[in-house]
Amino acid sequence: MTLAWSGAPDLPQVPFGRLFRRLDRPVPDGAEIVTAYTDGQVTLRSNRAKIGYHEAADLSGFSGVEVGDFVVHGLDILRGSVGIADSSGAITAVCAVCEPIADLDPRYVAHAIRTQAKFGFTRALARGIREGGADFRRWGTLAELPIPMPPIEYQRAVCNYLDRETARIDTLIEEQQRLIELLRERRKAVVEQAVFSGLDALPTVSNDEPWLPPTPSHWLVLQLGFVSATLAGWAFPSDGFSAEEDQTRLLRGVNVKPGRIDWTDTVYWDTEAAPIPREFDLEIGDLVFGMDRPFVGGGVRVAAVSAEDLPALLLQRVMRIRPNDEAGRGYMRYVMSTDAFFNYLQPLFTGVSVPHVSEWQVRKFKMPVPPPDEQRNIVAHLDEQTAKIDALIVETDRFIELARERRSALITAAVTGHVDVREMV
Repeated sequence: MTLAWSGAPDLPQVPFGRLFRRLDRPVPDGAEIVTAYTDGQVTLRSNRAKIGYHEAADLSGFSGVEVGDFVVHGLDILRGSVGIADSSGAITAVCAVCEPIADLDPRYVAHAIRTQAKFGFTRALARGIREGGADFRRWGTLAELPIPMPPIEYQRAVCNYLDRETARIDTLIEEQQRLIELLRERRKAVVEQAVFSGLDALPTVSNDEPWLPPTPSHWLVLQLGFVSATLAGWAFPSDGFSAEEDQTRLLRGVNVKPGRIDWTDTVYWDTEAAPIPREFDLEIGDLVFGMDRPFVGGGVRVAAVSAEDLPALLLQRVMRIRPNDEAGRGYMRYVMSTDAFFNYLQPLFTGVSVPHVSEWQVRKFKMPVPPPDEQRNIVAHLDEQTAKIDALIVETDRFIELARERRSALITAAVTGHVDVREMV
C-alpha cells in the first residue's frame, strides 16, 4: 500500500527512497562537527551558538558530510531538522546524509518535509516515538515518507519564490528584533538614570563600591539588609508536595523570572499531610529573588508578588525581601533589576552546575536610598516610562509573531500547490 500525505492531495507523491539514496562518507581528518538545526540550516556548529551541545572527542560514530548533501535528522525531523549542508565536516550518524537520484530541487523537498513535520505527519509515520522527536533513523522508515513531486520547473519556481519572499520577511523580523533590543537598552538606561541619579540634576558624590555609580550627595548609601527584612526559602520535604491545584503553591526558583512570577510549572504543598510553616508565607508587595542562576533571560530574576500569586509559600533557593517602608518596595525592585546589582553579585556566585548566592551576600549589597518622597516620585516616573516601553516591546513581539505565521503559511501554500507561484510577480 502506497502512503500518501493528505496535505498535498492534488500533487503526485513519491516515496523518499525513490528520490534519494543514503551516502556513507568517511569522516575526513580534522573535520569539524556539522549540525542539522531545527530552522532547516545544516552548518558547522562553530557558525552557531553552542548552547545545549557538547563537543565529541571521539568521531567514530559520525559520518562525513559535504557541501550540498541533503541531510535528515532521524530524531528531530519533526522539529524541522532537514536541510542542505552548507559546510563539510562530521555529522552524527543519527542523521541520514543523502544525494538525489531523481530530477528534483532539494530545496523543495526540504520545504515539503518541514511542512509535513509542522502538521504532525512525520510523527504519525515514525517507528518508535521519544519525547520531543520521532525516530526516522531507520532508512526503511525515511524511505517510505511520501514527498509531493510537481514538475521540476514548478519546484524551482516555488523555491525561487520562497527564497525571495522569506528573505524579505526574515529581514523584517531581524529589524524588529533589533528594535526590541534597542527598547530594552532604553528601558535599562531610563531605570538606571532614575534610581542612581534621581529625576533632577543634583550634585553627586562618588561611592567606594565599584558597582555603584555616583549618587546625589544628600542620598544615603546603605546595605540592603539595613532597609529590609529578608528570608531565604525553606527546603520543604518532598513528601508534602502535591499536584492538587486546590493546595497552596510553592514558589520555586523556576517560577521567578525577570520582572514577573511564572506559575506555568507549579508544585503545591499538601496542607493536610503537613502543617503550613507560616513564616514562609508570601504577601502582596514582597520582592522575591531567584538565588540560583540569578541572571537569566535578559535580566536579574527579581519580581514583586501580586494578589494573583497568593497564597504561596517560599521554597529553597528563593529569597523574600520586605522593605521596611512602603516607599521602598517599588524603588528597591527597580534597583535590584539593574546591572549594578548583578555586577555586585557576579563575583560571588558559587557552584558549578547551579551558580547561586546566599541570603547574607544579598543583604550586604550597598544601594542608594533617597528620601521617601523622592523614592515615590522615582517609582511613579519609572512605572509610567517603563509601561510605555514595555507596551512597545509587546507590540513588536506580536508583529514578529505575525510575520513568522505569514512566513509559515506562505511556505505551506506554495509547497502544497494551494497557490500557483508562477502567477505571482
